[in-house]
Amino acid sequence: MTPQLLKEGQSISLKIKRLGINGEGIGYYKKTIVFVPGALPKEDISVKITKVAPRFVEGQLTKIIKAAPERVIPPCPVYEECGGCQLQHLAYPAQLTFKKDLLKQALNKFKPRNFENYQLLKTIGMNNPWNYRNKAQFQLRKIDGEIEAGLYQADSHHLVPIDNCLVQQPATTKVMNVLVELLNKYQLPVYNERKNSGIFRTLMVRVGIKTNEVQVVFITQSKKFPQKMALVDEITQLLPEVVSIMQNVQNKRTSIVMGDETVHVWGKESIEERINEVTFDLSPRAFFQLNPEQTEVLYNEAIKALDLKENETVIDAYCGVGTIGLSLAKKAKEIRGMDIIPAAIEDAKANAERLGLTNTHYEVGTAEELLPKWLQAGFKPDAIVVDPPRTGLDQKLLKAILKQPPKKMVYISCNVSTLAKDLVDLAKVFDVNYLQSVDMFPQTARCEAVVKLTRK
Repeated sequence: MTPQLLKEGQSISLKIKRLGINGEGIGYYKKTIVFVPGALPKEDISVKITKVAPRFVEGQLTKIIKAAPERVIPPCPVYEECGGCQLQHLAYPAQLTFKKDLLKQALNKFKPRNFENYQLLKTIGMNNPWNYRNKAQFQLRKIDGEIEAGLYQADSHHLVPIDNCLVQQPATTKVMNVLVELLNKYQLPVYNERKNSGIFRTLMVRVGIKTNEVQVVFITQSKKFPQKMALVDEITQLLPEVVSIMQNVQNKRTSIVMGDETVHVWGKESIEERINEVTFDLSPRAFFQLNPEQTEVLYNEAIKALDLKENETVIDAYCGVGTIGLSLAKKAKEIRGMDIIPAAIEDAKANAERLGLTNTHYEVGTAEELLPKWLQAGFKPDAIVVDPPRTGLDQKLLKAILKQPPKKMVYISCNVSTLAKDLVDLAKVFDVNYLQSVDMFPQTARCEAVVKLTRK
């Protein structure tokens, strides 16, 4: 049966074979691939067809006839509505196996040179796979006259109010709930995207796990901030852990959460966090990993893979506030890093100065612009560390690396598909020594990996 012969609303029986990249169950109905969110491998289920496409169909799980032994009851009351997590119904050891399998699936799809012989190491998980996120970024809506904060339901702009997210640090949850109470107390105008009216769009709360410092960022439609001093007074009295209050202005009709302009409201302009005994200043827009405990694990794996020798030079592409480069700086002759966010580069420079480092150089710009410029100026790195966004390596950067490959390279990936795609090119000039998956986001389908590469 082809997908066209299946109809929306039709019910079918299905056996689930594996999980897909978004954590959805995958089965085959007469050679037609069927995606079913919430279903697990080894399960026999009933499915109602919800979408028919030329090459696949999607379905809704209506009944579990035979449950997988790894199925567990999700502890979160809004798990099925929220869309923030995809794997709470899967026992944690099985989640770790799945994340290693994600790498295997991606390699099988893109088939980089010699991929059948790549060494895939067991996924490194967490002892406690809950309450790990150091940043909450919740949208605001007025629902039945009450201001609520939460996350959008998957593939929609329907807000799911959340007052206790089980993957958030307790500190961010506590602060978020008090902020929502204060917004309601002062009846502050919340942004309405349909009418393009109102002021307060999003609340962001970030905590330094090692320092217990908390930063609050009000993301607003305009520079207006009604009841500013009253709010500051209340926050500082009720929440002594808050050391920084900022405002970010996002006046564009876009899904991008933060705008370019950030205004200092009260306290410090940044908070501090420590990784590998290195202290970092974090301003509101600076990128920093959301799971500091596993970030330490991830970066230690990257440092191990890089195997840096004395007098070697390193480029830290997509450096953010300098987290990984500064962890390497004491071993390296020179570290050079770049990022497109000026505030992140300022933080990286400040972090290096605080550590008394004189062998670091940080510059604002894209890796694809700066790397060729540095190479042309005669700087030839021994190693390069890349930690690109989910879209993978920019093509100009990739070409620059392939043209003048360093002795070794470490690729930190947050997207197995773009990693496997990039390895198709990288494997032409590098040997892929191994891939180490690290579970940075338990209960979700996201997988991070550290790849060790050495020049052929």
